[in-house]
Amino acid sequence: MQTIMIVEDDPKIAELLQSYIKKYGYNVTTVADFDHVMDDFHKNRPDLVLLDINLPSYDGYYWCRQIRTQSICPVLFISARTGEMDQVMALENGGDDFITKPFHSEIVLAKIRSHLRRAYGEYAVKVGERVLERDGLKLYPERLEFLFGTKAASLTKKEADIIESLMERYPRVSGREDLLEKLWDDQAYVDENTLNVNITRVRKKFLELGIEDAVETVRGAGYRLNVTWTKAGDQ
Repeated sequence: MQTIMIVEDDPKIAELLQSYIKKYGYNVTTVADFDHVMDDFHKNRPDLVLLDINLPSYDGYYWCRQIRTQSICPVLFISARTGEMDQVMALENGGDDFITKPFHSEIVLAKIRSHLRRAYGEYAVKVGERVLERDGLKLYPERLEFLFGTKAASLTKKEADIIESLMERYPRVSGREDLLEKLWDDQAYVDENTLNVNITRVRKKFLELGIEDAVETVRGAGYRLNVTWTKAGDQ
């Protein structure tokens, strides 16, 4: 049974959507704590998210960006905003579709079915799962998993992107500008320190696997994968 997560702060609309979608055999969960939407996301692991824009504390654009660091599941915005820029912003921030309020329940359900088919069903692209391997170290980009021997580490989308770049470029350097472009579409709004923070997180993921000094800083250029685990194993 596929799970739909509803992020809507109007309880009447949330209840209406939940009861209607449930009738068609889906598992439906609604968010109650709008300060911790990602906690619900991690707990329920939804196949699709219905997301309002106007929410307490942080808007739907923010939460869509957070979801995109963890998952590529379909995100459908539902909003009373009808301006073209609102729809552009929804798509630019990682959304897959935009439904305006007031809405017809049948249209919402049709869009849910359509996006689920595209993502997981008969219209989904049938390709084998990608795996990158280097001397026993394995990265599964679609699973956001990182394995070495019997040890495993879970990754965010950005951590997986960085490791993927390092493994694909090895033994060459992954340039800072190339990494910024891969991780963020618009580099103009990215602080230089943001990449440094993500590189630090990647190094911690290697440490979780028992691998030290795997990411080498190449001054003035970028970063390079350093295969220390092979060297250690040969000693």
